Amino acid sequence: MSNAPQEVQYKVSPVRLGLIPEAQMTAAQKAAVDAVMSGPRKHMGGPFSALLRSPELMNRVQKVGEYLRFLCPLEKRLGEFAAIIAARHYSQQFEWWAHYRQAVEAGLKPAIGDAVGEGRRPTGMAEDEEVLYDFLTEALKNNGVCDTTYARAVKKYGEQGVIDILAIAGYYGLLALVMNVARTPVPEGHALPLPALPLRTIQV
Repeated sequence: MSNAPQEVQYKVSPVRLGLIPEAQMTAAQKAAVDAVMSGPRKHMGGPFSALLRSPELMNRVQKVGEYLRFLCPLEKRLGEFAAIIAARHYSQQFEWWAHYRQAVEAGLKPAIGDAVGEGRRPTGMAEDEEVLYDFLTEALKNNGVCDTTYARAVKKYGEQGVIDILAIAGYYGLLALVMNVARTPVPEGHALPLPALPLRTIQV
């Protein structure tokens, strides 16, 4: 048997829960769409295509996202860093596609984002990035953090900051699970941005 590395190919599965045509929407779904379009997002897509099946849930979820994206006092660079850590944890392609570029635009070094995407601890992080990375990756891996990690995060971000960071991971975790099950695609013409982690690689 040859030990030569083999090229790994990926098969994109068909979308399960795409955008509902307006003519097929219920009154509650149309109202939920109007609420999104009249807010700061101004577009329907990504997780909202699937979430629209439960319009009242979508209303409440998108309000949480509105706070985290547009009102949260945490610096945007750090909020987007937390978002891509969650996206990598759940291997969510659309989420990574959207938030990696926003993180870089907000000041995160591309090499740091690339390391997260590859499933390894980044080097060259600023102190606030390192504290956030250690806190959030430990929380996601262990479903909690030790006293040392907690104290370090509270010292850097305060109690509200700690809660907001956890909320970002929880919010994007929810959206990631929805989109993974719904098979939400990245926008047409874009390649899948996240590589498969070694233990999750599927050869077809």
